[in-house]
Amino acid sequence: MPNKKKSTTTGKSKLRSLFILVILLLAVGACSIAAWTMYEMKNMQARMLSDSEPPEETEVTEPITPVYVPLDTFTVSLKPAGEEYDRVLYIGLTLRVNNEDDKSKIEKYLPEVRSRLLMLFSGHSAEELSLNEGKSQLIQDIKQVLTTPLDEKSGVVVTDVLFNAFILR
Repeated sequence: MPNKKKSTTTGKSKLRSLFILVILLLAVGACSIAAWTMYEMKNMQARMLSDSEPPEETEVTEPITPVYVPLDTFTVSLKPAGEEYDRVLYIGLTLRVNNEDDKSKIEKYLPEVRSRLLMLFSGHSAEELSLNEGKSQLIQDIKQVLTTPLDEKSGVVVTDVLFNAFILR
């Protein structure tokens, strides 16, 4: 009888080893299938992107150089607010325009441009211009004033207004 117990235990041991081997093979197979699926999905995505968007040829363009128009400084008495009657704005400007035509138009009509800007500046109070929002609004106002026609055709396109000096007294 002792021999039968050993053979049953070895039979269970062999069955257990075989079961572990089958489980191990199934796990390796599942991992292999998952890896292959992931690889194919990435390839499929790359093919879809390359098919939908043909490579575009980009032309090499030279960077556009900005065109600046420096203006002489302005000294303007500001609109009185409350008890303050003697407030003065000292402001230096440089205008950035689209092209050389706009620059030459500003230079040609410089007295009218300066007059428009002086009228604009004198309509503001020191309280308005002391805040950042007031300065931003002033930039927008300058752009708007200069887009109105200087001659019979059109005004100039000012892309930016740069402050060189800004002193409130």
